[in-house]
Amino acid sequence: MKLLKLQLLALLIVFSACNDVKTTEENTANKEIEPTKVASDFKYWTWTSANAERADTSYQREYAKYKANGIDAVLINTNTDPEVLARVAPIAQKEGLEVHAWIMAMNRPGDSVALQHPDWYAVSREGKSCFDTRPYVDYYQWMCPTRKESRGHVLELVEGLAKVEGVASVHLDYIRYSDIFLPIGLLPKYDLVQNEELPEFDFCYCDVCVAEFEKVHHKNPREFENPAIDMEWKQFRLNKIKAVVDDAYAIAHKHGKILTAAVFPYPEMADHMVRQRWDKWDIDMVLPMIYNNFYNEEVDWIGYATGQGVEDLKGKNTELHTGVFVPTMSAEEVATAIKLAKENGAKGISFFDGNAITEAQFEAIKASKK
Repeated sequence: MKLLKLQLLALLIVFSACNDVKTTEENTANKEIEPTKVASDFKYWTWTSANAERADTSYQREYAKYKANGIDAVLINTNTDPEVLARVAPIAQKEGLEVHAWIMAMNRPGDSVALQHPDWYAVSREGKSCFDTRPYVDYYQWMCPTRKESRGHVLELVEGLAKVEGVASVHLDYIRYSDIFLPIGLLPKYDLVQNEELPEFDFCYCDVCVAEFEKVHHKNPREFENPAIDMEWKQFRLNKIKAVVDDAYAIAHKHGKILTAAVFPYPEMADHMVRQRWDKWDIDMVLPMIYNNFYNEEVDWIGYATGQGVEDLKGKNTELHTGVFVPTMSAEEVATAIKLAKENGAKGISFFDGNAITEAQFEAIKASKK
């Protein structure tokens, strides 16, 4: 009888322990899907610019307005000038804003140093250099990411910004090749039809890129009948952009900064349009430019593209913060975009750009934070 009681007691202990484990597992599972953590950590960004001519009081008013209307972080374009950045960063910080140093990376229009080296520029399949023949618009002066000197110049500029005290990150923009395909909503502006990869928009076929590729793969991309279907050639170029990003990541972290970037809407789309596979990069945060109007998409597409990017980043230590283009949006659409970004796993939302945000849109931003 005593033995039976002991056996029953043991069974009760095991059953109780199992229930405790089950309860713990259920609680853990509930915590994993709890949305409040995402909401409480959700960051609001905006983009702005700065130059040496404006007075400090002007910047103070601008930054104070952002903070008062719910913005947490500013991406500041100083035309890659660390002195201007060092001047305005403390002003923004004093107003309670996080500061990120924006840089045009592979596209360097009007770069006085680069312009002294015509061989640094990317060359199209037509054999024309961005030094003097610009695809789409005059400010498209793309540099070759393979050539040691051109990529070294870009990384030197990254380091200059990374050294500035008080900056949270160096933020890479135009970290890609020129658009092989434009967003469909922009094609009428250029009177273009792009049903295939056109040679004037296909980069880079410079001597250095061709020689390096040919050395490894024993074939010359200039001789391809249809370069678009050669996966090694495509991957070669994806890897060249990744190499610049990965080096920039090491530089930023060396100086105690993180690395962030503006990218195309989601990795597969970026791969197809601009040779940019950002889910493979060493990077801390990405801000995909999910500009639905550019693609003739409705606002709900912001949720779709956000979710796709979040899914592609699973298992990586990279945060996604959705980017939206406010000039084409109503205040109601801004509110919807914020909701969709949160629901689809983004850690924040960025508004392009600060000076274009209307009072009604600011009200929508503030209301979403309550």
